[in-house]
Amino acid sequence: MTNITIAWMALPFFLGFVIYLLPKLDRFLALGIALVSANYALAIFSTQSLLNIQLLDNFGVTLTIDQLSGFFIITNAIVTLAVIIYSWSSEKTAFFYMQVVILHGSVNSAFICADFISLYVALEVISIGAFLLITYPRTDRSIWVGLRYLFVSNTAMLFYLVGAVLVYKAHHSFSFAGLRGSPPEAVALIFLGLLVKGGIFVSGFWLPLTHSESQSQVSAMLSGVVVKSGVFPLVRCALFLEEIDPIVRIFGVTTALLGVGYAIVEKDTKRTLAFSTISQLGFIMAAPEVGGFYALTHGLVKSALFLISGILPSRNFQELQDQPLKNSIWIALAIASFSISGFPLLSGFGAKILTSKNLLAWQVVAMNVATVGTTIVFAKFIFLPHKKSEEKGKASFGFWWAMVILLGGLIVANAVYYQAYTLSNILKPLVTISIGWLAYLLIFRKLILKFPRGVEKFDHLIGVMSLMLIIVFWMVQI
Repeated sequence: MTNITIAWMALPFFLGFVIYLLPKLDRFLALGIALVSANYALAIFSTQSLLNIQLLDNFGVTLTIDQLSGFFIITNAIVTLAVIIYSWSSEKTAFFYMQVVILHGSVNSAFICADFISLYVALEVISIGAFLLITYPRTDRSIWVGLRYLFVSNTAMLFYLVGAVLVYKAHHSFSFAGLRGSPPEAVALIFLGLLVKGGIFVSGFWLPLTHSESQSQVSAMLSGVVVKSGVFPLVRCALFLEEIDPIVRIFGVTTALLGVGYAIVEKDTKRTLAFSTISQLGFIMAAPEVGGFYALTHGLVKSALFLISGILPSRNFQELQDQPLKNSIWIALAIASFSISGFPLLSGFGAKILTSKNLLAWQVVAMNVATVGTTIVFAKFIFLPHKKSEEKGKASFGFWWAMVILLGGLIVANAVYYQAYTLSNILKPLVTISIGWLAYLLIFRKLILKFPRGVEKFDHLIGVMSLMLIIVFWMVQI
């Protein structure tokens, strides 16, 4: 399994450059990479064993592959597969597919790293790949958004690197386990880098503009898997360091509430989805033991929603109220929205039930509020007008195959936690959804409220890092 793992890690980077040399095979090679990763993830689930790989000494690479890694890797594989098929009939060049494959490989690497230096390299390659995809249209707007993302990401990773060095100074090892017994400033610096990279709490205010201004395929990749490369190490550390677990859970709860609050009042579809991503990342961190399953469900849902947003007649909810969607488009939109709201028969139901069962007592009320808020957010999509139409829409053949993969995955993933289907478990989300829908129809549908966007300005994003460093350092000291 060790040799297979190393070959699997190297394959995307090798074929990424082959794609550029053989552009006529770009789609097929990219498709093959996604399928290989899907099979590797299935092998992890079938063996159900923990694999630790120490490639060198303490200066080298430490890899850990387990069920948690499997959930994140299968998410990456399915989302990448859907994006490639969605783009199949487009005019994307070999450069696009090369970057998708390299981004896919670097994200996979982040999901199995167990030392801070290897993770640093993976996260930096992710930043470069994401930047090149964001700026793919080569417009002034896309270049600015890409540079903004790259600068914020690299600044955060400088803090992270200093923290990693302090961990090594304390233990002569870069292993995640080195956080135990390291100076508080080391933990604070590493957490700051990961919180920014993952779009967590106020550190995530770079995310709405970046995700909403990117092309739909890129938004699907960013929201579906890229931001999880920052969340995964936090979840991993919380699982084997009990002193880290409360900090991760606190950020999970606050992030879930902050993101959903912004998403409820947002009037732009893609910005709503981006703020919802911030909130859903909080759900993953709120219960680290089951974060992998929630990450899978969220990755499929949010990728589907961002791809759908690319063919909507408008990004403005008020304009969409006057432009009924085609029934077929609305059905796909509704299925994804039902899943993330926790409706039975879709894996979002099982993920929310499993998460709720692994919350601590002090988390329950806040996370229930966040869950109701999520149903309010996606009621905005579910209650959009729709009608039967004979007109040909923008949806391509590739779009519908991508929907089959992503939405079909939400149905198949029910098997992960089929025990959720009891009468009491089914009634609770139905009541929650009903409350959320009533709140939307009676209050929030007509509510005109805007939160200031000043916190999203570039200079404020850098300033917030200093604030977050102080907060995390204080939490670690306690």
